[in-house]
Amino acid sequence: MGGCFSKPKPVELKIEVVLPEKDRGKEELSAGGKGSPRAYQGNGAARHFHADERLPSPHPYPGTQDCVEAAVCHVKDLENGQMREVELGWGKVLVLKDNGEFHALGHKCPHYGAPLVKGVLSRGRVRCPWHGACFSVSSGDLEDFPGLDSLHKFQVKIEKEKVYVRASKQALQLQRRTKVMATCISPSAGHSGSTNVLIVGAGAAGLVCAETLRQEGFSDRIVLCTLDRYLPYDRPKLSKSLDAQPEQLALRPKEFFRAHGIEVLTEAQVVTVDVRNKKAVFKDGFKLEYSKLLLAPGSSPRTLNCKGKDVENVFTIRTPEDANRVVRLARGRNAVVVGAGFLGMEVAAYLTEKAHSVSVVELEETPFRRSLGERVGRALMKMFENNRVKFYMQTEVSELRAQEGKLKEVVLKSSKVVRADVCVVGIGAVPATGFLRQSGISLDSRGFIPVNKMMQTNIPGVFAAGDAVTFPLAWRNSRKVNIPHWQMAHAQGRVAAQNMLAQEAEISTVPYLWTAMFGKSLRYAGYGEGFDDVIIQGDLDELKFVAFYTKGDEVISVASMNYDPIVSKVAEVLASGRTIRKREVETGDMSWLTGKGS
Repeated sequence: MGGCFSKPKPVELKIEVVLPEKDRGKEELSAGGKGSPRAYQGNGAARHFHADERLPSPHPYPGTQDCVEAAVCHVKDLENGQMREVELGWGKVLVLKDNGEFHALGHKCPHYGAPLVKGVLSRGRVRCPWHGACFSVSSGDLEDFPGLDSLHKFQVKIEKEKVYVRASKQALQLQRRTKVMATCISPSAGHSGSTNVLIVGAGAAGLVCAETLRQEGFSDRIVLCTLDRYLPYDRPKLSKSLDAQPEQLALRPKEFFRAHGIEVLTEAQVVTVDVRNKKAVFKDGFKLEYSKLLLAPGSSPRTLNCKGKDVENVFTIRTPEDANRVVRLARGRNAVVVGAGFLGMEVAAYLTEKAHSVSVVELEETPFRRSLGERVGRALMKMFENNRVKFYMQTEVSELRAQEGKLKEVVLKSSKVVRADVCVVGIGAVPATGFLRQSGISLDSRGFIPVNKMMQTNIPGVFAAGDAVTFPLAWRNSRKVNIPHWQMAHAQGRVAAQNMLAQEAEISTVPYLWTAMFGKSLRYAGYGEGFDDVIIQGDLDELKFVAFYTKGDEVISVASMNYDPIVSKVAEVLASGRTIRKREVETGDMSWLTGKGS
C-alpha cells in the first residue's frame, strides 16, 4: 500500500527509537550543554589534558588506582550489530558487538551529547542519531562530522563467557577525546610576514583544516584569519538560541590554540590574493606570504533592497551581537521575520516566547517549500500557527517605515501594513568571494569557487572549502553542487588539509543537516535538489513522520521528526553506495532499512 499507513507494523519498531520527552528538548537549545566546549574547563591547562593522549595504546591508563574494571554483560547478551549502554560507576560506556568482536567506547556524542546507543552501527562505525557524526568502533576516532572530538576507546576482555571493560576514571568523566596534535616548531611563528599555511575564514572548514594538519603531524606555521571578533564559534546555534553568549558558543578555548600553535587573526580582512607571488594582502596593508592557502570565506547574507532599507533595528543574523540585540529589542514588542527558510523559521520559533507578536513574510506559499516540499512545509507551518506566529505568504516587503529613525512598520506588496519594532532578514546568502575577482582563482557566474573532489581550485596549492564552494557530490554522479551546511564544511576542511599533505583524500560524505524549533528537531540527509515526489510514512499532523524525497525511481534525500534514528540509518545506506529505490519506501515496510548496512 502507498502513502501513509495507519496501523503500525511490527517491523517499524526495529528502527524507531523515540527519545524520552526530557532528553529531546536538551538537544539543540543548551548552548552550554553537555556537548559544549566548556566541558574542557576544569581539566587544568589544555596541555595537561592532551598529555594523557600520548601514552601508547595497549595500556592507555596511568595507574590501576585511576581505572575501573567490571563485567558488563554475558557474551550471549549481544548479537552482531547490537549496542548497549552500561554503567561503570564513574560513568557510562557504550558496549557493542561488530563482526564477532566486542568493543567499548564513550557513550555520548561529543558534538551535543546525543546517546549513541540510539544511533546506528554499520560498516565498522557508530553514527550519531541526532546529527550524523560517525565514530570508528575499533579506535573511537571521529570519521564523519559534525563536531571536533573523538570518543575514548576502552579495553575489553572476555573471561568465562563474561565481557569485562576497563576504563580510566578521567576518560569516563570527560566522555570526549581530542586527538594528539603536533605543536608548531617554526621559529618565526607570530612575527614574520610568511606562513606555511594560511586559512582565510575561521568557520567549521577553516578550524577543521587547521586541526587536521596538526593531527597529521604537521608542525609548521598555521595562520587562521577571520572577519569575526571571536575565536571560531558554533554559528548554527546563533539562530536557534539567540541569547547565547560568545563564550558559550566557542568551539575551542583560547588555550587550545596556544597549545597547538594555531595563530588566529581576528577582525582581519583579506582584500586581495596574489597567486603568482603567493601573497595575501590585508585591509590594513599587512602582507602575508603562504605556501599553501585554504579559502573558506563563507557567505554574506542577502539584505532587503526596498524603500527604507537603512532604518534602524533591521538585522541579518551573522554574529552573537546581532542575535543578542534582536532578542533585547523583541522582548514584549513586535517582531517580523522576512524569509521562511531554516534561519528565519528558527529565529521566529525562538522569539515566540519573548516577543508580543511574531510575523513571518515569505514569497512562497509554504515555509521550507524548496527544501522540504509542500506537505511537510504545511505541517510545520501549522505548528508555528499553534504557537501564535502569523504568516504573510506569497508576498514580499515593499517598504520599511521608521519613526525617529527606528523601525515601526513593515509594508508588504499586498499593501498590508505590519507593526514591527525589530525585523530579521533571512532571505539567503551569497558567497563572500568578491576579494578573489581579480586573483586568477576561478569563480563561477554566481561567485562560488569551483573545486575538485580533493578541494583543489584551478591554482596549484590553493584549496577552498565550506559555504563558498561548488564541488562534485560523489553519490549523485559527481554533480557540481553547493551545500552550505555545517557538517559539509567540517568534512571539506578535513579533505583540504589531507591534500595539502598530499594524502590524496576525496570528499565523499553524505550531507546531513538539522533544524530545531519549539524544542522539536527535524533531521535531514542527502541532497534533495530537483525532487519530483515526496513519500511520507507516519503521521504529519502529529509531527511524527519520515519523508522520502525521490527523483525518478531513486530516493535522493530523507527528512524526519520524532523518528530516530531513521535519518542516520538512511545516511549510512547512502554512504555505503547502495541506491534506495522509490518502491522500497512506498510500501511502508521498512525492513530493507534494518538489514545491517546492506
